[in-house]
Amino acid sequence: MLPFKLIYHPQYDLNLGAHVFPSQKFRLIAETLLSEKIATRDDFLEPEKAADEDLLRVHTPEWVTKLKTGTLTASDIMKLEIPYSSELREAVWLAAGGSILAGQSALRDGFACNIGGGFHHAYPNHGEGFCAIHDVAVAIRRLLHDKSIQRAIVVDTDVHHGNGTAAIFAKDPTVFTLSIHQENNYPAHKPPSTVDLNMDDRAADAEYLDALLPAVERGLNEFRPDTVFYIGGADPFCEDQLGGLSLTKKGLLERDRRVFEQARKRNIPVVTTLAGGYARRVEDTVRIHINTVLAARELAAAFPKSAATTN
Repeated sequence: MLPFKLIYHPQYDLNLGAHVFPSQKFRLIAETLLSEKIATRDDFLEPEKAADEDLLRVHTPEWVTKLKTGTLTASDIMKLEIPYSSELREAVWLAAGGSILAGQSALRDGFACNIGGGFHHAYPNHGEGFCAIHDVAVAIRRLLHDKSIQRAIVVDTDVHHGNGTAAIFAKDPTVFTLSIHQENNYPAHKPPSTVDLNMDDRAADAEYLDALLPAVERGLNEFRPDTVFYIGGADPFCEDQLGGLSLTKKGLLERDRRVFEQARKRNIPVVTTLAGGYARRVEDTVRIHINTVLAARELAAAFPKSAATTN
C-alpha cells in the first residue's frame, strides 16, 4: 500500500482515437500500477466532477458555458487542437475535480498524485494545445478559497511552456510559477512565468537538472509555499514526437526525485499531475509517468509528513 493516494477516474480518457495525444495513457498507468503491485485498489480515490463555481474562479462564464453546451466555434476548436465531445467535457470536469481532491489529500498525507490533469495551456477564456480546463489553477484557487493554503508554487516540467498557468497567475501574488521548457517549441507566445527556464534544443539530463534544481530550491526558500503543484511532463524524453530535448528515462526519474526531495525536506506537501507525453511507443510515456509515482513513494518514505522538517 502506498503512503498517499492516487486520484483516478476511468473517464479521464478523452476518447480521441488515433490522435497524437495518447489519452489512453491514463488507463494504462492505472492498470500498470496495479499489475506491477506498486499500488492496490485501496490506494485509489475516484474524484467527482469539479463544481462550476470552482471552474469559475479561473475561467470565464462564457468559456465554461461553451464547454458545457458544446457551442465552441471553429476558432475555439482550432486552438484546442482536439475535437469536442461529451467524453472531453466529462474528462476535463473530472480532471479538475481530481486535482482538487489531490490537493486536499496532499495536505493530509504529504503527497498525492492525480493520474491525469496538468492541462497547463488552458486560458481563462479559451483552450489551447489539448487543454480545455486548467485543472491545476482550479485546484489552487479552491484551496486558497477554502483557506487551506495561503501560497502555492507550480513547478511545470512539461517540454512546452506553461502559458496558461503564467497568464492566469500573472497578477496573483499568492502563486509562484516556474516553467522549464524547450525555448524553440510550442507555444509561440510565452507570457512570463515568475521564473522561466528556457532550454536549448537537445538539452540533455545534466544541463536540464543543473538549470531546474537550483531554481526550485531558490523558489522554495524565498516564496515559502504551503504546497507544490508539480506538473510532471513525460515529453522532455529524447524520443518524444512533440519535444526536442534529450532527457533519458533515468534523467526524468532523477528530476522527479530531486524536486520532491527539495519540497518534502521542508515539509511542503506535493501534488503531482501528469502533462504531455508523446513518445512513439506509448509504453515509454506510461513508464515515465509510473516513475513519477515511484519517486513520490521513495521520497514519502524518506520524508514522512510527521518527520519532515520545516526550513
